[in-house]
Order: sequence, then structure tokens, then C-alpha cells
Amino acid sequence: MKVHLPYGRQGLEVALPEQAQVLLPERVPAVARPEEAVRQALRQPIGSPPLAELVQPAHTVAIVFSDITRPTPNHILLPAILSELAARGVLEEKVALVNATGMHRPNTREELIAMLGQEIVDRYRIVQHDARDKGQQAFLSKNERGAEIWINGDYMRADVRILTGFVEPHLFAGYSGGGKAVLPGIAGAEIIMSNHGGPMLAHPKATWCQTEGNPIFEEARRVALATQPAFIVNVTLNERKEVTGMFAGEMIQAHDAGIAFAERAYLQPLSRRYDIVVATNMGYPADINLYQSVKGMSVAAQAVKEGGAIVLATECADGLGQAHYAEMLAWRKTPEELLNMVLEPVFAELEQWAIQCQTMVQVKADVYLYSSLGPEQTRRAHLRHCSDIGETVATLSQDFRHKNGGKEPTILVLPFGQLAVPRVRD
Repeated sequence: MKVHLPYGRQGLEVALPEQAQVLLPERVPAVARPEEAVRQALRQPIGSPPLAELVQPAHTVAIVFSDITRPTPNHILLPAILSELAARGVLEEKVALVNATGMHRPNTREELIAMLGQEIVDRYRIVQHDARDKGQQAFLSKNERGAEIWINGDYMRADVRILTGFVEPHLFAGYSGGGKAVLPGIAGAEIIMSNHGGPMLAHPKATWCQTEGNPIFEEARRVALATQPAFIVNVTLNERKEVTGMFAGEMIQAHDAGIAFAERAYLQPLSRRYDIVVATNMGYPADINLYQSVKGMSVAAQAVKEGGAIVLATECADGLGQAHYAEMLAWRKTPEELLNMVLEPVFAELEQWAIQCQTMVQVKADVYLYSSLGPEQTRRAHLRHCSDIGETVATLSQDFRHKNGGKEPTILVLPFGQLAVPRVRD
């Protein structure tokens, strides 16, 4: 059979065995007029007065927006929010747009224009958050583990703080959106490392689509609430990156409404695990590098058998991604050794979450990578190089039949990664 896989901007057509099962997201229709839908959400929010009633002309305003690695439709959300502020009499120079880069690189001017539009980039002050620069941040408090919580200073000094984001399943925070705009979006490196540390990620409830009892989700929400956001605007998207839901208002109520919608749309129950799982990281921009593509590996691991195989299609146009993640991959010789390294109680390094999540998958299943990375770079990442997805699956199937008396392997295809998260009824 022929299957289309999101990959970079163009996608891939791959030939797979006829017995393969393709798991797709629920067909959720797009909002007919998203620009009108966001205006309506701002004026009829959840658990909050309309945005215009929360703002005075003399107020300074900070609006947090997602960076280039997220498909959040900033070009739809920000013009509507800025229009409401302007109608209320807030001057452009009193508005700061804070790019929630977390630990990622700053975005280029070209990327910002693609995300926000030329007019917004030219007219408004854009703050690119730097988690490593305390001079850019304001101290909030300490967490129960003793880590200092620093938050972007432009955001903290604003009279009115607005968070935007995209609600989708997340590999260890349960769901994105909501408080994640603050932690990790605009937080300091120390609290991000603490929140994304080995013991936190190893918690059994720090996983896909789990919020209650999830220490990562709960801490992100606590920290965000402590910064007193006035308003949030979150969306859900379908596999075509079209807006399917708009959730604006008080942070907890609006975020919970988005999660409830996402739970119905994205979580897919399965009755068994599979020998081979083919997955993506949903194409551009989510598959911009390997660091981000760990999420695609992790969602595939939810459905693969112990000792099975995952074939991940992710372009990685920016290579491995975060420099320190790439460095740490070379610190040990095997995935097992890397996982043991990050689980040591004294271990604390930037980007360790990606190492931990990647190697947790690799101790369960072999991972084959189809990407723009060369064979040597793929091997340095402790992954198996795949030059042709169809051929790799055929070879894995042949090996399986040889080891299992001619029995055909079970094969699952996840074209849209975390927009169709498998939950196996064990």
C-alpha cells in the first residue's frame, strides 16, 4: 500500500506491506473562519471577563507566543489580540511580544515574519527569551527541590500578561499549552532543568495525555499561575494544521477546556502492541531537528512491543538541533549507558530531557531514522540509518518472519505523530 507521511514541507509517499494498520487522528473539522473565531473567543472567554475589560489604555502588555518549532497559528492569534488592545487605547510601544523559546535558539527575522507577518514584526517590540541570561529575567521564587525560578523580565514587569499556545499531547507534560508558555517557554535555565530533570521524567505519570498526578504538568501550571497571567488564548489543530478549537480566558478553565477537546481528538485506544511502528514528527516545523523529533520516537514507543522496531521519518533540516544535546550524545557509547548517565542523582545538564526520552525508547526498541542527516551523523546519535523506509520495513519484516517461523509481523503507521497517540489497553 502507498502511505503519505508528513516530512519537512513536502511530505513522502512510501510503499508499505498491505497488512500495515494506519492510525489516523479523528476527523475534526476546521473552524470555518478562524480570524472571527479568535475575536469571538476574546470577547466571550471562558471563566473571565472579555480581554478588553482587563486592559486600560495606560497599561503595559506582554504577549507570549510560541517559537518556530511549534505550529501555533501566531499569524491568526496575535493580530486579533493586538487589534483588541488597540481598540482599548493601548499604544503599540506599550506592548512587548515575548518569543517563548524555552531552551531553543532565537528565531531569525525571516522566521519571525513567517510566523507573525511583516507588519507585526516591523511595528512591535519582539523579545527573544534567553533562558541562560539572568540579566533578562526576574526572580520569582524557589521550588520544593530548591531550584530558583526566574521568569522573563519583560513579561513580569507588564501590567497585563497574556499567554498563547497550542494544545496537543506531550510526551512527558501530558498536554502542551496553558502553563507551558511560562515553564519552559519564558523561564530560566535552572527551573527548566529542574522541571525536565531525570527523576521528574522518570515519574510513571509523566507521560502522554496524563495531567492528574503528573509532576511536570502540575509544576508548570503552578509556576504559570504564580506569574498571574491575565488571559490565555490556546488552540487545537487537526492534521492539516487547521484550527479546530479556540479556548480563551482564565488560564485553568480555558486550558482544561482545550485538554478535554484534545483528549477526544488525539487519543486513540488500541487493543495490542505492534512489532514494527512507522512514525513521523508531523512534518515542518515540528521535524526541524532531531532534538524536537524525540517526540515522534516517544509516541511510537507507546505502541511498539518490547524488542520491536521503530522507523521514524523526520527531515531534521537544522541537523541534530540543540548543541549541548548533540554533545551529550557522544558522552557514552550506548543508549543504555546514556540513560544510566542522566538518571544518576547528581546529573544535571541542559537538554538532558531529550537524551532521557530518546534513550528510554531505545532500550525498548531499535530506532531507524530516515532524515536529511547522513549515515555517520545518524550513528553518532545512536540511531540506525534508514535510506528507504519501504526497504527498511521490508527487511525488518523478513527478519521477523525468519525468527518467528514465517509469521507475519504486525505493523502500525502513525503518519501524524502526537495527533494520534496510541493508548494500549494492557
